[in-house]
Amino acid sequence: MDLIVTVAHIIVCLTLIFVVLLQKGSGADMGSAFGGGSSESVFGARGSGSFLGKLTAGIATIYMLTSLTLAFFTNKQGDGVSVMEKAPIEQKVVPVEAVPTSPLPPKSGSQESTPVEPSGSKPIPLPSE
Repeated sequence: MDLIVTVAHIIVCLTLIFVVLLQKGSGADMGSAFGGGSSESVFGARGSGSFLGKLTAGIATIYMLTSLTLAFFTNKQGDGVSVMEKAPIEQKVVPVEAVPTSPLPPKSGSQESTPVEPSGSKPIPLPSE
């Protein structure tokens, strides 16, 4: 049942995208007012506004119903535990010896920076540009 709803959801999604792309833009009326010649359409003299608008609303309703159905099936199959609660927590501890203590080489054309002491007693100077 879950597979059938998923396949139907994908088909409805692609159909909704196609129907939305078929609709004319908001600036299409201005082009036909100046003799663009695009006022004749396949859907009649009034254009495709009402037919495609109703079709889009119907397909969007079906899309929302399949979305809610898939969410319902997913919630029923789960054991009530969040994905984040299932994930193991890994903490990486970086040993102090692994931190580099030598300074980076100075950039060309800039002043040399002061080397950083391993004890951290000196503040790190910011490079001036």
